[in-house]
This record gives sequence, structure tokens and C-alpha cells, in this order.
Amino acid sequence: MALSEISRNCRLLLSQIQRCRPGLKQTVPARCLSQVAPRPEPSAEPNEDVSPTFVNRNPRNLEQMALAVKDRGWKTSWPHQQFYHRLMFSRSQHHVTAEVFSRSSPIPVLNCSTKEWALKKELPSTSCVAACQAVGEVLAHRCQQAGITRMVYREIPWTYRSDGVQAFRNAMKQGGIILSEPRRKYIGT
Repeated sequence: MALSEISRNCRLLLSQIQRCRPGLKQTVPARCLSQVAPRPEPSAEPNEDVSPTFVNRNPRNLEQMALAVKDRGWKTSWPHQQFYHRLMFSRSQHHVTAEVFSRSSPIPVLNCSTKEWALKKELPSTSCVAACQAVGEVLAHRCQQAGITRMVYREIPWTYRSDGVQAFRNAMKQGGIILSEPRRKYIGT
């Protein structure tokens, strides 16, 4: 197979050389070995050119367009690992905590808790429904400031029905956070 391609390429090269011989009338403009390749003309719009060595310095942009890669293969584990950002909400006897994790780090990107003095001094109790709502409002504001507008929030069904979780979820939604991520778009793969 490779030998036939080489012989074909040799025949094409010889035919081009024969067409470019002096003394023969050229009817078809052909490129021969003595001709120089034409220089590419500069485009009229230099702002529209894309550099061949383009480096994306804003990977969050791919997440917002749903083109970034999500880890797959975690369907049987809880919680699923297929996310860009995941919201974790927890309540203890004394405090309410909410954290936002990215897919690449076990350390939270953003967090909010009633352990913080600014929240604690405004609340009558640090574990009531009002505390859950306050944590949701503050975390939504912090997410908006950080540019995180979409994240995955999955809660176990029997805790999802509680008033505190519903108040937290509603506060996040009213703060402009969408608690689901778009499905990944597969373009050119």
C-alpha cells in the first residue's frame, strides 16, 4: 500500500516537472520545482485572526459554554462526580454549613457557615430555618461575586424535604444561582 502511494507521488512529481520545461507551452498554470509558493496575503481584519498557538487563559469559559470535560464513570457512587461545581449543605446540632467544591479539588472553593461571626451575631439561633436561609443568601452573594452561577446540588430525598433545606435552596435560587448544570456538549469528538 505504501509502495503504491510512493510511486503515485513520483509520477505526479515527474509530470509537473515535464509541464514546467522551457520551450513547452503551458496551457495550465502548474507549480514546478523552480516556482516559489505564493505568500499568504494578510487578512483585512487582523482582529479576527486566531493565533495558531492560542492558549485558553480562561478555563471557566469552557465550563459556562458546557464544553469543558466532566469526569465520567461515577454513576454508581454517591454523590456523583460528574460536575463542574458541587454544592454541599450540612446541618449539625449547633451550626449550618454550605460549601462549593470544584471537580479538581477536595478543598472548598467557597464556603459559608454560621460559625462566622458576621452571621452569628445577626441570628437568634445558629441552627434554625432562618440560619439556613441566611447561609443561602450569603453564599449566593459570594458565588455571584466569584462568577459561579451554576452548580450541582443533590440532597438525600428524606433530608431534602426538610424546611431548612428548602429555605436554603430557595435563598440560593433567589440569589441568582441555578442549581443544575447544563449537559456537556460534545463538539467534534
